[in-house]
Amino acid sequence: MTNLRNRCGFRLLPLLVVIAGPGFPQAQHLSAEKIIANSVLANQRDFQAAVHYNWKERDRTSKGSKTSQVMMIDGSPYYRVLAVNGKPLSPAEQAKEKKKEQEAAAERAAESPEQRRKRIEQFEKDRHRDAEMMAQLTKAFTFTLIGQQKLRGFNVWALKATPCKDYRPPTMETEVLTGMRGQLWIDQKTFQWVKVMAEVVHPVSIGGFLAEVQPGTRFELEKAPVGDGIWLASHFAMKSDAKVLHVFSHGSEEEDTFFDYQKSTGK
Repeated sequence: MTNLRNRCGFRLLPLLVVIAGPGFPQAQHLSAEKIIANSVLANQRDFQAAVHYNWKERDRTSKGSKTSQVMMIDGSPYYRVLAVNGKPLSPAEQAKEKKKEQEAAAERAAESPEQRRKRIEQFEKDRHRDAEMMAQLTKAFTFTLIGQQKLRGFNVWALKATPCKDYRPPTMETEVLTGMRGQLWIDQKTFQWVKVMAEVVHPVSIGGFLAEVQPGTRFELEKAPVGDGIWLASHFAMKSDAKVLHVFSHGSEEEDTFFDYQKSTGK
């Protein structure tokens, strides 16, 4: 393990990173490499903690918006609708949603060990897939520290992300990273990602021939502190432009807002 660095960024080994306690007093002198490495460790802590929180979520697409209370029930989340297109549900609709929640909790409590395992396994599979996409950002790009800024009240480092020519995506989903460039804004005290933005700058074929992602595709993620040193997603926006089988165009756009995080008291 003498060669800690590879040609594209670096290997994120815990021994590479020296954290100087609360507040990270030596943080101002860190290189872009160490900043990114420390941010990966912060994201790993957040990932482990996320399953212990309930939250509210507002999802908006071209068809409208829906606001839900998201609760962890016996190992996986359950979404109870609170409002549609900004309009709260009527008392009768609220009662119906509450009944559905109670029925779902009862169904989960009555599951066989195998049924429970499969349900939680599917949830964890989706969760790890999303986390892997974010983790691959630090491997797919070379980072350059371009300055210090203030963003949403946080003192941040701004880092430019340019594609790494030697990057080999491990999954079909991460192939899109080969055609992207981006920027990260990282909190100087906690190494948390205040914001990350990436956009496609040249067409990328997915799965060899199944689809081609076009320039103009982009996403933004913002995180915010929820307590105990943990930061979780507060806003996510994505706009995609793709050609399926290189013939049929398919575009989509979504925006999700996450708020009112609370420690889960359920199972």
